[in-house]
Amino acid sequence: MAFATLKIRSSLYSRLGFSRALASLSIGTDLVSSAPEIALQRARTWDEGVSSKFSTTPLKDIFKGKKVVVFGLPGAYTGVCSAQHVPSYKSNVDKFKAKGIDSLVCVAVNDPYVLNGWAEKLQAKDAIEFYGDFDGSFHKSFGLTMDLSGALLGERSTRWSAYVEDGKVKAVNIEKVPSEFKVSGAEVILDQI
Repeated sequence: MAFATLKIRSSLYSRLGFSRALASLSIGTDLVSSAPEIALQRARTWDEGVSSKFSTTPLKDIFKGKKVVVFGLPGAYTGVCSAQHVPSYKSNVDKFKAKGIDSLVCVAVNDPYVLNGWAEKLQAKDAIEFYGDFDGSFHKSFGLTMDLSGALLGERSTRWSAYVEDGKVKAVNIEKVPSEFKVSGAEVILDQI
Protein backbone atom coordinates (compact mmCIF):
# COMPACT_ATOMS: atom_id res chain seq x y z
CA MET A 1 0.00 0.00 0.00
CA ALA A 2 1.53 3.31 -1.03
CA PHE A 3 0.99 6.45 0.96
CA ALA A 4 1.73 9.07 -1.67
CA THR A 5 0.01 12.00 -0.02
CA LEU A 6 -0.91 12.69 3.53
CA LYS A 7 -3.71 14.95 4.63
CA ILE A 8 -4.04 13.89 8.24
CA ARG A 9 -2.10 15.52 11.05
CA SER A 10 -1.91 13.96 14.42
CA SER A 11 -3.59 16.23 16.96
CA LEU A 12 -0.90 15.36 19.48
CA TYR A 13 1.87 16.47 17.13
CA SER A 14 -0.06 19.59 16.14
CA ARG A 15 -0.40 20.53 19.83
CA LEU A 16 3.35 20.05 20.26
CA GLY A 17 4.02 22.40 17.37
CA PHE A 18 4.97 19.78 14.80
CA SER A 19 3.69 20.44 11.33
CA ARG A 20 4.40 18.92 7.95
CA ALA A 21 3.91 19.68 4.34
CA LEU A 22 1.74 17.45 2.22
CA ALA A 23 3.94 14.97 0.42
CA SER A 24 4.31 15.43 -3.31
CA LEU A 25 6.49 12.39 -3.86
CA SER A 26 4.37 9.80 -5.64
CA ILE A 27 4.56 6.73 -7.81
CA GLY A 28 5.92 7.75 -11.20
CA THR A 29 7.92 10.73 -9.94
CA ASP A 30 11.28 10.96 -11.71
CA LEU A 31 13.66 12.00 -8.96
CA VAL A 32 16.43 12.99 -11.36
CA SER A 33 14.46 15.16 -13.78
CA SER A 34 12.27 16.64 -11.04
CA ALA A 35 15.27 18.02 -9.15
CA PRO A 36 18.24 18.13 -11.55
CA GLU A 37 20.05 20.77 -9.48
CA ILE A 38 19.95 18.76 -6.25
CA ALA A 39 23.04 16.96 -4.99
CA LEU A 40 23.63 15.10 -1.73
CA GLN A 41 26.73 14.68 0.40
CA ARG A 42 27.94 11.12 0.90
CA ALA A 43 28.73 10.31 4.55
CA ARG A 44 32.43 10.87 5.23
CA THR A 45 34.97 12.08 7.74
CA TRP A 46 36.01 15.72 7.82
CA ASP A 47 39.39 14.83 6.30
CA GLU A 48 37.64 12.98 3.45
CA GLY A 49 35.51 16.07 2.91
CA VAL A 50 38.56 18.28 2.70
CA SER A 51 40.42 15.94 0.34
CA SER A 52 37.39 15.70 -1.97
CA LYS A 53 37.00 19.50 -1.88
CA PHE A 54 33.62 18.95 -0.21
CA SER A 55 32.24 17.21 -3.28
CA THR A 56 28.56 16.40 -3.66
CA THR A 57 26.77 13.60 -5.50
CA PRO A 58 24.12 14.50 -8.10
CA LEU A 59 20.88 12.51 -7.88
CA LYS A 60 21.56 11.01 -11.32
CA ASP A 61 24.68 9.32 -9.93
CA ILE A 62 22.64 7.73 -7.15
CA PHE A 63 19.54 6.68 -9.12
CA LYS A 64 20.09 6.61 -12.91
CA GLY A 65 20.24 3.10 -14.38
CA LYS A 66 19.90 1.46 -10.97
CA LYS A 67 17.36 -0.24 -8.73
CA VAL A 68 17.52 1.62 -5.43
CA VAL A 69 15.62 1.49 -2.17
CA VAL A 70 15.89 4.87 -0.51
CA PHE A 71 14.60 5.88 2.89
CA GLY A 72 14.54 9.15 4.75
CA LEU A 73 14.34 9.82 8.44
CA PRO A 74 14.27 12.77 10.85
CA GLY A 75 17.88 12.54 11.96
CA ALA A 76 21.00 10.72 13.00
CA TYR A 77 21.20 9.52 16.59
CA THR A 78 17.46 9.92 17.17
CA GLY A 79 15.34 7.21 18.82
CA VAL A 80 13.26 5.39 16.19
CA CYS A 81 15.85 6.10 13.49
CA SER A 82 18.62 4.38 15.46
CA ALA A 83 16.64 1.60 17.13
CA GLN A 84 14.32 0.54 14.29
CA HIS A 85 14.54 2.30 10.94
CA VAL A 86 18.19 1.78 9.93
CA PRO A 87 18.43 -1.66 11.61
CA SER A 88 15.41 -2.89 9.60
CA TYR A 89 17.35 -2.24 6.38
CA LYS A 90 20.71 -3.44 7.68
CA SER A 91 19.25 -6.80 8.72
CA ASN A 92 17.59 -7.34 5.32
CA VAL A 93 20.48 -6.53 2.97
CA ASP A 94 20.60 -10.07 1.57
CA LYS A 95 16.87 -10.06 0.82
CA PHE A 96 17.23 -6.78 -1.09
CA LYS A 97 20.18 -8.13 -3.07
CA ALA A 98 18.19 -11.27 -3.91
CA LYS A 99 15.52 -8.99 -5.43
CA GLY A 100 18.11 -7.25 -7.62
CA ILE A 101 18.46 -4.04 -5.61
CA ASP A 102 21.73 -2.28 -6.46
CA SER A 103 21.86 -0.09 -3.36
CA LEU A 104 20.15 0.87 -0.14
CA VAL A 105 20.30 4.61 0.51
CA CYS A 106 19.53 6.51 3.71
CA VAL A 107 19.02 10.28 3.43
CA ALA A 108 18.66 12.62 6.39
CA VAL A 109 18.75 16.36 6.99
CA ASN A 110 22.17 16.20 8.61
CA ASP A 111 25.69 17.00 7.55
CA PRO A 112 27.73 14.13 6.08
CA TYR A 113 30.11 14.05 9.05
CA VAL A 114 27.38 13.39 11.62
CA LEU A 115 25.89 10.75 9.31
CA ASN A 116 29.30 9.12 8.97
CA GLY A 117 29.75 8.83 12.73
CA TRP A 118 26.23 7.51 13.15
CA ALA A 119 26.59 4.95 10.33
CA GLU A 120 29.81 3.72 11.92
CA LYS A 121 28.18 3.49 15.37
CA LEU A 122 25.32 1.44 13.86
CA GLN A 123 27.86 -0.68 11.95
CA ALA A 124 25.77 -0.06 8.84
CA LYS A 125 28.17 1.84 6.57
CA ASP A 126 29.08 -1.25 4.53
CA ALA A 127 25.44 -2.24 4.01
CA ILE A 128 23.78 1.15 3.40
CA GLU A 129 24.89 4.30 1.61
CA PHE A 130 24.28 7.33 3.85
CA TYR A 131 23.79 10.79 2.35
CA GLY A 132 23.42 14.14 4.02
CA ASP A 133 20.82 16.62 2.82
CA PHE A 134 22.46 19.35 4.88
CA ASP A 135 20.05 22.14 3.93
CA GLY A 136 16.97 19.97 3.36
CA SER A 137 16.80 20.86 -0.35
CA PHE A 138 16.26 17.25 -1.45
CA HIS A 139 13.40 16.70 0.99
CA LYS A 140 11.88 20.13 0.26
CA SER A 141 11.89 19.36 -3.47
CA PHE A 142 9.60 16.39 -2.89
CA GLY A 143 7.44 17.75 -0.07
CA LEU A 144 9.03 15.47 2.50
CA THR A 145 9.86 17.97 5.22
CA MET A 146 8.26 18.61 8.57
CA ASP A 147 8.83 21.17 11.26
CA LEU A 148 10.15 19.41 14.35
CA SER A 149 11.00 22.60 16.23
CA GLY A 150 8.86 21.34 19.12
CA ALA A 151 11.51 18.63 19.61
CA LEU A 152 14.37 21.16 19.06
CA LEU A 153 15.24 19.65 15.68
CA GLY A 154 14.00 22.36 13.31
CA GLU A 155 12.94 21.43 9.79
CA ARG A 156 13.68 17.79 9.09
CA SER A 157 12.71 14.90 6.86
CA THR A 158 9.58 12.96 7.57
CA ARG A 159 10.03 9.19 7.90
CA TRP A 160 9.58 7.54 4.48
CA SER A 161 10.79 4.90 2.02
CA ALA A 162 10.67 4.41 -1.74
CA TYR A 163 11.61 1.85 -4.36
CA VAL A 164 13.18 3.59 -7.36
CA GLU A 165 14.07 2.13 -10.78
CA ASP A 166 16.20 4.22 -13.13
CA GLY A 167 15.23 7.34 -11.20
CA LYS A 168 11.47 6.68 -11.25
CA VAL A 169 9.53 5.98 -8.07
CA LYS A 170 7.75 2.61 -8.21
CA ALA A 171 6.54 2.51 -4.58
CA VAL A 172 6.49 5.08 -1.79
CA ASN A 173 5.53 4.93 1.88
CA ILE A 174 5.30 7.90 4.22
CA GLU A 175 4.65 7.77 7.95
CA LYS A 176 1.93 10.03 9.36
CA VAL A 177 4.05 11.24 12.27
CA PRO A 178 7.80 11.05 12.94
CA SER A 179 7.57 8.64 15.87
CA GLU A 180 5.67 6.02 13.86
CA PHE A 181 7.38 3.11 12.21
CA LYS A 182 4.52 1.34 10.43
CA VAL A 183 5.07 1.68 6.67
CA SER A 184 8.64 2.89 6.07
CA GLY A 185 10.61 -0.14 7.21
CA ALA A 186 12.44 -2.69 5.12
CA GLU A 187 9.78 -5.41 5.43
CA VAL A 188 7.09 -3.23 3.82
CA ILE A 189 9.17 -2.10 0.86
CA LEU A 190 10.49 -5.63 0.30
CA ASP A 191 6.91 -6.74 -0.36
CA GLN A 192 6.50 -3.91 -2.90
CA ILE A 193 9.49 -4.78 -5.08
